[in-house]
Amino acid sequence: MRKILHIDMDAFYASVEQRDDPSLRGRPVVVAWRGQRSVVCAASYEARCFGVRSAMPALRAERLCPDAVFVPPDFPRYKAVSRQVRAIFHDYTDLVEPLSLDEAYLDVTAPRIASPSATETAQRIRARIREETGLTASAGVAPNKFLAKIASDWNKPDGLFVVKPARVDAFLATLPVARIPGVGRVMQARLRELGVETVAELRALPLEELTRRFGSFGRRLHERARGIDERPVEPDQPVQSISSEDTFAEDLPLEALEPAIRALAAKTWAATARTERVGRTVVLKLKTAQFRILTRSLTPETPPRSAEELAAIACALRARVDLPASTRYRLAGVGLSGFRDRDELAAQHDLFAAPAP
Repeated sequence: MRKILHIDMDAFYASVEQRDDPSLRGRPVVVAWRGQRSVVCAASYEARCFGVRSAMPALRAERLCPDAVFVPPDFPRYKAVSRQVRAIFHDYTDLVEPLSLDEAYLDVTAPRIASPSATETAQRIRARIREETGLTASAGVAPNKFLAKIASDWNKPDGLFVVKPARVDAFLATLPVARIPGVGRVMQARLRELGVETVAELRALPLEELTRRFGSFGRRLHERARGIDERPVEPDQPVQSISSEDTFAEDLPLEALEPAIRALAAKTWAATARTERVGRTVVLKLKTAQFRILTRSLTPETPPRSAEELAAIACALRARVDLPASTRYRLAGVGLSGFRDRDELAAQHDLFAAPAP
C-alpha cells in the first residue's frame, strides 16, 4: 500500500508578499494587476474572508473587499521560493510530482530519510518549509493521491490531516459529492436528480447505471466513491496543457459565447501563471446540445502574452466552426497546449530571428 502526501502551500503568492513586506501582514492582500480584464492570481486568507478567490475578476474582488491591498504578481520571486520548497521535498523522496508552483504529490512509501511513518515525514517537511522559507504549508496523508489531496485541504491553513487506510470508507461516506474531482455544478445537479448528494449515496448506485448515464466518468465516480485511485506519483512530468471549461445553464448560439469564452480564457491564463512553461497553441472546445464535441486550435507565431490575447484568439477560432447557425452549444472550453520551457522558446527565437543589418 502506498503512502502518499499532498503538500499545498498556504495562499502561496499572497503569503510570499506578506512575508517580504511586513506592512502587509494581517491585511487583505490580493495578488493581481488592476484593470478591467485582470484576474486574481492569489488572495490572502484575510481577503478570502470577504469571498475573494483566485481566477476571480479583479474588479469583482475590489467590490467584495474595498480595503484590499492589490499587489502586482512577481513570478520570478514565487518561482525561486517554489524551487526552495521542491529541494526540501527531494531530501525525503525522489518521487515528487509537482502540480504547480505551490503544490505537489510525494510518494513516501520508502522515504530517503528514515522515518517512523508518513505522518512524521509530513510533519518534518512542513517544519523545514516554515524554518527555511518563513511560509506555511498544509499536508494530507493518505493511501492514494485522490484522498491525500482532499486531506490537505481539511485543516487549512497550516494544517495536517491523515486518512488512515482503515478509515477511508468512514471518511468518504459523509462528504458531499462536490469533493470528488470533476464533479462541478452541472454534475452535482445531475446527481441530485438521482437523489445523490453525499458519497455514501453515490456508492448505492450500481456501476452499470453510472456508466450508462455518465460514460467513462461514471466508472471514475464509482471508484472514487470507494476511495480507489491507482495513479502513481509521476515525478518531473512537464505541463503539456492547461484548460478551463464550463457547461451553460441553457444552450447558447455560437455568437453568444464570447463572454463565456473570455471568462474561461481568464481562468486558463491565471492557471498558467502557476507553471514555469509557456503554452504556444490556443484551443477552443465546444460541445453542442446533441453532445457533439468540436475543437479548433491555432499556434500563433508568438505565444499569447496575456489573458486578453488568449481570449481574442479563442473567440476568433469560432469562425472555423462550420455548423449551421441554428446550432446550440451546451459547453465551451479554452485551453493552452504545446507547452515549452521559456529557455527553449528564447533559443528558438534567437535561432530564427533575422540577422541585424
